[in-house]
Amino acid sequence: MEIMNRILWTEFILLGLLNHTVMHTVFSGAILLTFFVALLGNCIFFFVTVTGSYSRVPMYFFLSQLSFIDICQTSSIVPKMSMDFWKKDNTISLPGCGIQIFSTFMMGAAECLLLTIMSFDRYVAICKPLHYLVFMTRRVCVTMLGGVWLGAILHSIMHTFYVLQLAFCKSNRVNQFFCTVQALLRLSCSETSTYENLFLLTGSILLLGPFSIVLAYYISILLTVLGMQSVEGRHKAFASFKYMRPRSYRTPEQDKVASLFCDIVTPMLNPLIYSLMNHDMLVELKKHIQKSSLSHFTFRLY
Repeated sequence: MEIMNRILWTEFILLGLLNHTVMHTVFSGAILLTFFVALLGNCIFFFVTVTGSYSRVPMYFFLSQLSFIDICQTSSIVPKMSMDFWKKDNTISLPGCGIQIFSTFMMGAAECLLLTIMSFDRYVAICKPLHYLVFMTRRVCVTMLGGVWLGAILHSIMHTFYVLQLAFCKSNRVNQFFCTVQALLRLSCSETSTYENLFLLTGSILLLGPFSIVLAYYISILLTVLGMQSVEGRHKAFASFKYMRPRSYRTPEQDKVASLFCDIVTPMLNPLIYSLMNHDMLVELKKHIQKSSLSHFTFRLY
């Protein structure tokens, strides 16, 4: 009854870039520029890995999915944030918040699970090379990837559904750049203690579980590499799992700068790290550039 006598908010104001000062304008422009660089870099990386000669290699198959995750993650946040700033309208509806929460939860969970599969791929390639073609067939890779997306979708649906059915009557001012579960829970007048415990449990499982598995695979790989007699073999082994260095496992941050770094800056750096430190990717990218230049030259001749 007490809740019913209050205003139930269905529209929120995002306070992340509310002030339209010169500094905020420059900051917003920098975020937008970072978004375009991240989008372009990941789209190029995704195209090269999908269409290149290594497209059927498990490592590059999974890397293409990581680029896809980064594209979706940044696209679900920055366009809305930038458009609101330049239009001087920082409002977002409850369904809009639900979409952002669903997307960030799904992409975050998918990345954690995908990094686990990628570590397993490198473990088999380095520690069990004779069994690699048996374990990492195309069908197995697709099945594992399907499990990643299924788990990520179910995880995000659970959290999004719960948040959307809460009653928000304390305030409609969200102290974030985009909608997060933590920010909305502070505005809810519903009982959320049970959900907060569930949130902590699922977050711990999703973060610590994959982290522990990845760490175990890394240790096994490192021990195998150090046990190699050939220096050349060690070099090739280290190069083969160099791309696996994962970004920090994301917990929902209250700090705005950390959120921006995880969801915007890191997706911009990922394709640069994976391509510039991977000789095969540089070769493939060079082939595509040469092919594109040749096609353009031939078109001009005709």
